[in-house]
Amino acid sequence: MIRPALALAALFLLGSDLPVARARHTGLLPMGTVFVGQDRFEARVRQLRPVADKVRAMPIGERAAWFGQMLLGTSYKGYTLEIDDHIEAPSVNLTGLDCWTFFETALAFARMMDEPADQWTPETLLRYIEMDRYWGGECTGSYLSRLHYLEDWLHDNARRGLVRDLTRALGGVNTTNSAIEMTHNWKKYRYMRNNPELRVGISELESRLRRQPLAMIPKSAVRGIEDQLQNGDIIGIVGHDGDKYGTSHVGMAIRKDGVLCFMHASAPFNFGKVVIESRLSDYLDKYRTHAGIIVGRPVK
Repeated sequence: MIRPALALAALFLLGSDLPVARARHTGLLPMGTVFVGQDRFEARVRQLRPVADKVRAMPIGERAAWFGQMLLGTSYKGYTLEIDDHIEAPSVNLTGLDCWTFFETALAFARMMDEPADQWTPETLLRYIEMDRYWGGECTGSYLSRLHYLEDWLHDNARRGLVRDLTRALGGVNTTNSAIEMTHNWKKYRYMRNNPELRVGISELESRLRRQPLAMIPKSAVRGIEDQLQNGDIIGIVGHDGDKYGTSHVGMAIRKDGVLCFMHASAPFNFGKVVIESRLSDYLDKYRTHAGIIVGRPVK
């Protein structure tokens, strides 16, 4: 359904001298569109080089937490993945992060460490973003190839052996999933505004999620399992409005002075930047709408 747009974009860019990034099996988007914050990336690489051996020796979760701390203070910015009217492509924005792009950027940096230093490039970081963000690790150029909901992200990345879903092992219980946010708020999403047919696909995705139970660790049980969580564990927040439940936020576990804390990109009505919050269980208790968590542990 997007082939004409892909073809036009490719023809346009063939006549341009802009650097481009290739999303597998798609057309082209300028590197300036898919990678924002080149200067910040280069600064991070310079900061990394003197300690590279130490960081590389860490388990992947520890590495992810280390890079998460490197991103502390980055401003919160929503909808940074809505980069084009038609073409979906892996992207990075280091000038502004939302809760999802925060954890996946930290993970991509952590995985990039397995490459030789001369491969620490924007292109390599984009490749690891693609591996994490899309069904089966492959962006097809379609908006629907992206993993839009955390529960799908956890299932698909666990199926591919990238993370381990610890939710049930840590006491997760089933609740009813009320996934409908994207269908209700389609006007906020650039791709769906410009491609009405995508709303059908997103609606079908949400309908599938509503037919499946959503496992979560109730927030009343989180304090009791904090000692089993590790640095870099991905902590998805399950929110609720009455009897309606769904994933609503995400961050990473990080232990500070023996206390298991929550590191995340905090929305503008709170801190408006990447921060380390208080103890995870205390953070959950701060908000009436928090119901519990899901947990994914990076393993490679």
